[in-house]
Amino acid sequence: MVSPLFAQLATATADAGVKVVVDGSGSSTVKIFLLLTLLSFAPAVLVSLTSFTRIVVVLSFLRQALGTPQLPPNPVIIGLALFLTFFVMTPTLEGVYGKAIRPYLDDEIGHEEAIEAGSEVLRAFMLEHTREEDLVLFYGISGRERPHRGEALPMSVVIPAFMVSELTTAFRMALFIFIPLVLIDLMVAALLMSMGMVMVPPVMISLPLKVGVFLVADGWHLVVASLAGSYG
Repeated sequence: MVSPLFAQLATATADAGVKVVVDGSGSSTVKIFLLLTLLSFAPAVLVSLTSFTRIVVVLSFLRQALGTPQLPPNPVIIGLALFLTFFVMTPTLEGVYGKAIRPYLDDEIGHEEAIEAGSEVLRAFMLEHTREEDLVLFYGISGRERPHRGEALPMSVVIPAFMVSELTTAFRMALFIFIPLVLIDLMVAALLMSMGMVMVPPVMISLPLKVGVFLVADGWHLVVASLAGSYG
């Protein structure tokens, strides 16, 4: 009689141990799955919810304005844009980690609360750099009622409004880059025509002049400082 009793207790203990392990590993598996799912959306998040769009557009316009469409090459432009984005977004990313990711990993909040907390931090960043007219535009397109004071704005309105605002700001910054460099092109073309050198490609003369002016003005410093400062 004793042996069957011990056998039953051992079986029950083993079953309980298995259940505990499975439950723990299941929770970790869910967390890993959710994190991998979020990582799969990283490119879309990078383009839509951060400063990457403004930075990469301005750098691309700068390359065109200098007359060097292949220099710096695309990997350099993307790499610089990525590191500037991480630099600009550091306070926001720290807020997301402190309010959403770390509490979730420590089992202090569930995944729904973590998503809501992280979204709140990103929403605050985007609204800070979104024009009011763009928000009004997408509210009108969506047919939603205007939010009451203190009411959280839906991400379906904030994200496209933020992206349009970023593109608008990027094009404005690019215009200020283009104007002095285009003037150099015009002056070189007019000078060559007045000298009767119509067979000489203007870009052969204007390109080194534009690069020289850009270096004398410490152009990279000005561009990077302007991009980072525009989020200050």
